[in-house]
Amino acid sequence: MMAKKSQLPRSFNHQQALVIGLGQFGVSLARSLTRRGVEVMAVDVKMERVDAISDEVADAICMDAADEASLAKTAPGRRDVSICAIGDDSRENSIIVTALLKQMGAPHIIARATDPVHERILTLVGAHEVLNPERAFGERLAARLSSQNVLDEIPLGTGLVVSDIRPPAYVVGRTLAELALPRSHKMTVVAIRRPTETGVTTHLPDPMVPIGPDEILTVVAAPGVASAFASSGKS
Repeated sequence: MMAKKSQLPRSFNHQQALVIGLGQFGVSLARSLTRRGVEVMAVDVKMERVDAISDEVADAICMDAADEASLAKTAPGRRDVSICAIGDDSRENSIIVTALLKQMGAPHIIARATDPVHERILTLVGAHEVLNPERAFGERLAARLSSQNVLDEIPLGTGLVVSDIRPPAYVVGRTLAELALPRSHKMTVVAIRRPTETGVTTHLPDPMVPIGPDEILTVVAAPGVASAFASSGKS
Protein backbone atom coordinates (compact mmCIF):
# COMPACT_ATOMS: atom_id res chain seq x y z
CA MET A 1 0.00 0.00 0.00
CA MET A 2 1.44 3.36 -1.07
CA ALA A 3 0.00 6.60 0.31
CA LYS A 4 0.46 10.13 -0.94
CA LYS A 5 -0.27 13.04 1.38
CA SER A 6 -1.92 16.21 0.16
CA GLN A 7 -1.06 19.70 1.33
CA LEU A 8 -4.75 20.49 1.79
CA PRO A 9 -5.63 21.74 5.29
CA ARG A 10 -7.35 19.22 7.53
CA SER A 11 -10.28 19.79 9.84
CA PHE A 12 -11.50 17.32 12.42
CA ASN A 13 -14.93 18.96 12.24
CA HIS A 14 -15.49 18.05 8.59
CA GLN A 15 -17.11 14.94 7.25
CA GLN A 16 -14.76 12.18 6.15
CA ALA A 17 -15.33 10.13 3.01
CA LEU A 18 -13.58 7.10 1.57
CA VAL A 19 -13.76 6.90 -2.24
CA ILE A 20 -12.60 3.60 -3.74
CA GLY A 21 -12.10 3.47 -7.50
CA LEU A 22 -10.74 6.49 -9.37
CA GLY A 23 -12.29 6.21 -12.79
CA GLN A 24 -14.17 9.21 -14.18
CA PHE A 25 -17.03 8.78 -11.71
CA GLY A 26 -14.80 8.30 -8.66
CA VAL A 27 -12.50 11.20 -9.53
CA SER A 28 -15.41 13.55 -10.17
CA LEU A 29 -16.99 12.51 -6.88
CA ALA A 30 -13.76 12.91 -4.89
CA ARG A 31 -13.12 16.38 -6.33
CA SER A 32 -16.69 17.54 -5.76
CA LEU A 33 -16.71 16.31 -2.16
CA THR A 34 -13.40 18.08 -1.49
CA ARG A 35 -14.77 21.34 -2.91
CA ARG A 36 -17.66 21.01 -0.47
CA GLY A 37 -15.33 20.72 2.50
CA VAL A 38 -15.37 16.93 2.92
CA GLU A 39 -12.06 15.29 3.88
CA VAL A 40 -11.58 12.64 1.20
CA MET A 41 -9.36 9.57 1.17
CA ALA A 42 -9.13 8.39 -2.44
CA VAL A 43 -8.08 4.81 -3.25
CA ASP A 44 -7.24 3.01 -6.48
CA VAL A 45 -5.14 0.05 -7.53
CA LYS A 46 -3.48 2.08 -10.32
CA MET A 47 -0.69 4.42 -9.25
CA GLU A 48 -1.19 6.81 -12.17
CA ARG A 49 -4.75 7.49 -11.04
CA VAL A 50 -3.60 8.09 -7.47
CA ASP A 51 -0.88 10.47 -8.67
CA ALA A 52 -3.40 12.42 -10.75
CA ILE A 53 -5.59 13.30 -7.78
CA SER A 54 -3.13 13.29 -4.88
CA ASP A 55 -2.88 17.09 -4.71
CA GLU A 56 -6.66 17.54 -4.67
CA VAL A 57 -7.74 15.32 -1.76
CA ALA A 58 -6.67 14.83 1.85
CA ASP A 59 -5.14 11.40 1.21
CA ALA A 60 -4.58 9.33 -1.93
CA ILE A 61 -3.60 5.68 -1.58
CA CYS A 62 -2.55 3.09 -4.16
CA MET A 63 -3.69 -0.33 -3.01
CA ASP A 64 -5.97 -3.26 -3.79
CA ALA A 65 -9.10 -2.46 -1.79
CA ALA A 66 -10.28 -6.06 -2.23
CA ASP A 67 -7.45 -7.11 0.07
CA GLU A 68 -8.95 -7.22 3.55
CA ALA A 69 -5.80 -6.25 5.45
CA SER A 70 -5.15 -3.26 3.17
CA LEU A 71 -8.71 -2.02 3.30
CA ALA A 72 -8.76 -2.25 7.10
CA LYS A 73 -5.94 0.32 7.25
CA THR A 74 -8.26 2.95 5.74
CA ALA A 75 -10.50 2.67 8.85
CA PRO A 76 -13.87 2.62 7.03
CA GLY A 77 -15.67 2.31 10.35
CA ARG A 78 -14.53 5.84 11.24
CA ARG A 79 -15.57 7.41 7.91
CA ASP A 80 -18.93 9.13 7.61
CA VAL A 81 -19.44 7.59 4.19
CA SER A 82 -17.63 4.99 2.09
CA ILE A 83 -18.19 4.93 -1.67
CA CYS A 84 -17.28 1.94 -3.80
CA ALA A 85 -16.96 3.61 -7.20
CA ILE A 86 -15.28 0.68 -8.94
CA GLY A 87 -16.53 0.47 -12.52
CA ASP A 88 -17.69 -2.39 -14.72
CA ASP A 89 -14.09 -3.42 -15.39
CA SER A 90 -14.12 -5.29 -12.07
CA ARG A 91 -17.61 -6.20 -10.89
CA GLU A 92 -16.26 -8.97 -8.67
CA ASN A 93 -13.99 -6.57 -6.81
CA SER A 94 -16.80 -4.06 -6.32
CA ILE A 95 -18.88 -6.78 -4.64
CA ILE A 96 -15.97 -7.92 -2.46
CA VAL A 97 -15.11 -4.36 -1.42
CA THR A 98 -18.73 -3.57 -0.56
CA ALA A 99 -18.99 -6.72 1.56
CA LEU A 100 -15.71 -5.91 3.35
CA LEU A 101 -16.85 -2.36 4.07
CA LYS A 102 -19.99 -3.77 5.68
CA GLN A 103 -17.94 -6.27 7.67
CA MET A 104 -15.65 -3.50 8.92
CA GLY A 105 -18.53 -1.44 10.25
CA ALA A 106 -18.70 1.35 7.67
CA PRO A 107 -21.73 3.38 8.81
CA HIS A 108 -22.92 4.35 5.33
CA ILE A 109 -21.94 2.51 2.16
CA ILE A 110 -22.71 3.73 -1.35
CA ALA A 111 -21.85 1.41 -4.23
CA ARG A 112 -21.82 1.86 -7.98
CA ALA A 113 -23.71 -0.72 -10.04
CA THR A 114 -23.59 -1.41 -13.76
CA ASP A 115 -26.83 -3.37 -14.21
CA PRO A 116 -29.88 -4.55 -12.20
CA VAL A 117 -28.31 -7.89 -11.19
CA HIS A 118 -25.16 -6.15 -9.96
CA GLU A 119 -27.39 -3.69 -8.08
CA ARG A 120 -29.25 -6.47 -6.27
CA ILE A 121 -26.02 -8.24 -5.29
CA LEU A 122 -24.48 -5.03 -3.92
CA THR A 123 -27.59 -4.46 -1.82
CA LEU A 124 -27.49 -8.01 -0.52
CA VAL A 125 -23.83 -7.78 0.56
CA GLY A 126 -24.31 -4.57 2.49
CA ALA A 127 -24.66 -1.40 0.37
CA HIS A 128 -27.01 1.15 1.92
CA GLU A 129 -27.36 2.94 -1.41
CA VAL A 130 -26.68 1.71 -4.93
CA LEU A 131 -26.13 4.09 -7.84
CA ASN A 132 -26.03 3.54 -11.57
CA PRO A 133 -24.54 6.79 -12.97
CA GLU A 134 -24.90 5.76 -16.62
CA ARG A 135 -28.58 4.90 -16.22
CA ALA A 136 -29.28 8.07 -14.23
CA PHE A 137 -27.57 10.22 -16.87
CA GLY A 138 -29.46 8.49 -19.66
CA GLU A 139 -32.79 9.10 -17.93
CA ARG A 140 -31.97 12.77 -17.33
CA LEU A 141 -30.85 13.26 -20.93
CA ALA A 142 -33.97 11.53 -22.26
CA ALA A 143 -36.16 13.86 -20.17
CA ARG A 144 -34.37 16.91 -21.57
CA LEU A 145 -34.50 15.68 -25.18
CA SER A 146 -38.16 14.70 -25.01
CA SER A 147 -39.20 18.23 -24.06
CA GLN A 148 -37.36 21.39 -25.05
CA ASN A 149 -38.69 23.10 -21.92
CA VAL A 150 -37.22 20.51 -19.51
CA LEU A 151 -33.63 21.46 -18.73
CA ASP A 152 -32.81 18.83 -16.11
CA GLU A 153 -34.43 16.20 -13.91
CA ILE A 154 -33.18 14.50 -10.77
CA PRO A 155 -35.08 11.64 -9.06
CA LEU A 156 -36.00 12.34 -5.45
CA GLY A 157 -36.56 8.85 -4.09
CA THR A 158 -38.89 6.63 -6.12
CA GLY A 159 -42.04 8.74 -6.34
CA LEU A 160 -40.85 12.32 -6.89
CA VAL A 161 -38.67 14.18 -9.38
CA VAL A 162 -36.97 17.58 -9.08
CA SER A 163 -37.09 19.31 -12.47
CA ASP A 164 -35.76 22.55 -13.93
CA ILE A 165 -38.23 23.77 -16.55
CA ARG A 166 -38.90 26.79 -18.72
CA PRO A 167 -42.40 28.14 -18.07
CA PRO A 168 -44.88 27.42 -20.88
CA ALA A 169 -46.12 30.54 -22.65
CA TYR A 170 -49.56 30.58 -21.02
CA VAL A 171 -48.14 30.99 -17.48
CA VAL A 172 -45.83 33.92 -18.31
CA GLY A 173 -47.12 37.05 -16.61
CA ARG A 174 -49.24 35.08 -14.16
CA THR A 175 -48.47 34.53 -10.48
CA LEU A 176 -48.06 31.25 -8.63
CA ALA A 177 -50.99 32.23 -6.44
CA GLU A 178 -53.17 32.56 -9.55
CA LEU A 179 -51.93 29.32 -11.10
CA ALA A 180 -52.34 27.26 -7.89
CA LEU A 181 -50.06 24.56 -9.29
CA PRO A 182 -50.19 22.23 -6.26
CA ARG A 183 -53.95 21.94 -6.76
CA SER A 184 -54.19 22.15 -10.55
CA HIS A 185 -51.13 20.05 -11.46
CA LYS A 186 -50.01 18.45 -8.17
CA MET A 187 -46.68 20.23 -8.61
CA THR A 188 -44.80 22.60 -6.29
CA VAL A 189 -42.38 25.34 -7.34
CA VAL A 190 -39.49 25.37 -4.84
CA ALA A 191 -37.14 27.89 -6.50
CA ILE A 192 -36.95 30.35 -9.39
CA ARG A 193 -33.80 31.31 -11.30
CA ARG A 194 -33.77 34.74 -12.90
CA PRO A 195 -31.20 36.13 -15.35
CA THR A 196 -29.51 39.38 -14.32
CA GLU A 197 -26.84 41.62 -15.80
CA THR A 198 -24.19 39.81 -13.74
CA GLY A 199 -25.43 36.24 -14.18
CA VAL A 200 -28.27 34.17 -12.77
CA THR A 201 -29.78 34.51 -9.31
CA THR A 202 -31.85 31.91 -7.47
CA HIS A 203 -34.77 32.93 -5.29
CA LEU A 204 -37.47 31.36 -3.19
CA PRO A 205 -40.73 31.76 -5.12
CA ASP A 206 -42.94 34.74 -4.26
CA PRO A 207 -46.52 33.65 -5.00
CA MET A 208 -47.54 37.24 -5.83
CA VAL A 209 -44.79 38.03 -8.38
CA PRO A 210 -45.61 37.34 -12.05
CA ILE A 211 -43.51 34.70 -13.79
CA GLY A 212 -41.10 36.12 -16.36
CA PRO A 213 -40.43 34.63 -19.81
CA ASP A 214 -36.73 34.02 -19.17
CA GLU A 215 -37.08 32.46 -15.74
CA ILE A 216 -36.36 28.82 -14.87
CA LEU A 217 -38.69 27.09 -12.44
CA THR A 218 -37.41 24.36 -10.14
CA VAL A 219 -40.37 22.13 -9.36
CA VAL A 220 -41.10 18.94 -7.42
CA ALA A 221 -43.72 16.53 -8.72
CA ALA A 222 -44.40 12.92 -9.63
CA PRO A 223 -42.47 11.57 -12.65
CA GLY A 224 -43.80 12.93 -15.94
CA VAL A 225 -45.84 15.75 -14.40
CA ALA A 226 -43.31 18.55 -14.91
CA SER A 227 -42.51 17.59 -18.50
CA ALA A 228 -46.21 17.42 -19.36
CA PHE A 229 -46.76 20.85 -17.77
CA ALA A 230 -43.73 22.40 -19.51
CA SER A 231 -44.91 21.12 -22.89
CA SER A 232 -48.56 22.06 -22.45
CA GLY A 233 -50.23 25.03 -24.10
CA LYS A 234 -52.96 25.60 -21.55
CA SER A 235 -53.77 25.17 -17.85
